[in-house]
Amino acid sequence: MKAISALPIAVATLASAIAYLVAASGQADESSAPVYLTKAPSGYRDWTLISVAHEEGDLHSFAAVLGNDVAVKAYRAGKLPFPNGSVILALHYSHIPSDENNKVFARTQSFVPGPPSNIQWEVKDSTKYAATGGWGFGQVNANGKPVEEAQFRTCAPCHAGASRDFVFTRYAP
Repeated sequence: MKAISALPIAVATLASAIAYLVAASGQADESSAPVYLTKAPSGYRDWTLISVAHEEGDLHSFAAVLGNDVAVKAYRAGKLPFPNGSVILALHYSHIPSDENNKVFARTQSFVPGPPSNIQWEVKDSTKYAATGGWGFGQVNANGKPVEEAQFRTCAPCHAGASRDFVFTRYAP
């Protein structure tokens, strides 16, 4: 009888330990790297165009989405999750009507990039950034200064909703 009554206690203890380990595995500890990156990767202006994006609402922007060689190779191969070393970066601009183009069209239908608004990027390192799905996130405003930490905190939760390994942008060959 004692062995039978000890079984539920052992099962409950084991289940609790597993639940704790699963929950703790996604948490950062003091030795984890910060997931907020404040300096844009060097050489990004020479990277390959992955796609473009147009966002309305409060953002009202155009973006050129660029990738380093690792990210572009993964996009072209359809490889998910993205391999470590992948970096995806978006150059965001406001958009404004093109008076010159619209004269030709005789109506307002052409828009061009206006002033830059920010640069956003994500860096894949599944070990370093384990607490945020394997991605570190960065953003600087048009003046090159990092955004406030509170804004950084919205990156990972938002990107977690993307269906392709924390990445929203699809490849446009």
